Formats: sequence, C-alpha cells, structure tokens
Amino acid sequence: MPKMKTHKGTAKRFMVKKSKKGTKVLKRADGQNHFNSRESGNAGRNKRSDNVVSLPLRKTVLKALPYC
Repeated sequence: MPKMKTHKGTAKRFMVKKSKKGTKVLKRADGQNHFNSRESGNAGRNKRSDNVVSLPLRKTVLKALPYC
C-alpha cells in the first residue's frame, strides 16, 4: 500500500500542535492581506493571533495531514 499524500494547501494554512492534553489545530486569522489601516486597533491586533479551529474542521485537517 502506498503512503498517503499530504495536502500541501492545508499544510500551508494550518499548524498542528501536539501536547499531553491532545492535538490542537491552529489557523491564522482571516482577512489580513490588505486594507488593514482602516481597521480599528482591536481588530488589527486580533488578526495577528492564531485561532484554535472547531472540532469538525480539526478532523478534516488531520485527515489531510496524515504525518503530523
């Protein structure tokens, strides 16, 4: 049986963190490509952080990234 392929688009967008408590999948906040000067200070700061994804999306991401 051949090895599964990693979905490269998913690998670029998500980070998988493993710890004793379990697996976390992190994603950068959306909408930060351009036109950020019109955002308020709080919105701009919130865009710079990583967010934990929901359980259904986490299952999908982990299937697309078999070797993380």
